[in-house]
Amino acid sequence: MNLSDPSNWKDKLSNSRQLGGIETSILDNGAGRGTRIAWINTGTGLRFKVVLDRGMDILDAFHNEHSLSWISNVGHVSSQPFSNQGIDWLRTFGGGLLTTCGISSMGPPNADETGSRGLHGNYSNTPAELISIKQPDIYSGDLSYEIVGIIRETTTFGPSLELKRTISGILGSAEINIKDEVFNRGNSPAPHMVLYHINCGWPLIDDGTRIVWKGEIQKRESDDSMSDFNKKNRFTKCAAPLDEHSAFGEDVAFIDPSTDENDQVTCGYMNDNLELGLSISFSKKQMPWLINWQHWGKNEYVTALEPATNPPVGQAAARENGTLILLKPGESRTYEIKLEVLKGQTVSEFKM
Repeated sequence: MNLSDPSNWKDKLSNSRQLGGIETSILDNGAGRGTRIAWINTGTGLRFKVVLDRGMDILDAFHNEHSLSWISNVGHVSSQPFSNQGIDWLRTFGGGLLTTCGISSMGPPNADETGSRGLHGNYSNTPAELISIKQPDIYSGDLSYEIVGIIRETTTFGPSLELKRTISGILGSAEINIKDEVFNRGNSPAPHMVLYHINCGWPLIDDGTRIVWKGEIQKRESDDSMSDFNKKNRFTKCAAPLDEHSAFGEDVAFIDPSTDENDQVTCGYMNDNLELGLSISFSKKQMPWLINWQHWGKNEYVTALEPATNPPVGQAAARENGTLILLKPGESRTYEIKLEVLKGQTVSEFKM
């Protein structure tokens, strides 16, 4: 149904929630007990859960009866801010459509003269301060919605980063728009790295689902140890479950993505059998790297496309190779990502 045409629903509704909108609540059971969440229903079959106490990342996401995201064995757990050393981060990694890594370090555990940092940083274990919620309004005809929060990564006498996240869209459009503004609120230069872990799972991800992107894979030391599947497919197709991906088995590609004339990178997953796809677009100027993580373990079956400021090498390695961003006091960076569900013929036509 075309919600953008008010003649379809004018004088037939009492409340905008009959079309969709934002609903906040608190989980009351299990490992996520006490966690604040916001369910967003776009009125198109696309609905998703924003976890306010996990940096406003997105866990569950569905289009009609089909799940888009991968949920790990860990699932929904409360934030644990001190799971920040070694690989403790994996104890709280629930997967989900969006897990943000950073915002001062991402990649493996690392240490140098400035300190030690755990896997993928502190962000996803940090609660947001909710600033505002804008609901659609059927009476004015404004069908836009928006939720805004602030997440702080700071310490006394040390770096002080603040991220303002806006998640927005329009009822009747199967899109999720994410805008992050990162500010250095401190009085000294602050290291900054960010990677957006967009984790997709079955049934969108299945044997033969196309992984669509355009660009060049950058050589890594571990490239020669790729699975036979990816030596043949070069990260362009989803595998069936692989025994060699049990436990920590994986394949990872660092991609230098190509852009259109507007500096936009477009990539995604296309399941031709279901006629269902997920398109991901972002600015290469904002995030020059695209990572493809593939983990085809039995019962741990997931792949992620990950826009990023750097390859996931950790703050120490980025500092050593001269690619680490240092935000000056008062300086800011903006990152924008659009996720769009595709259906029908547009899926088969989606090629790079």
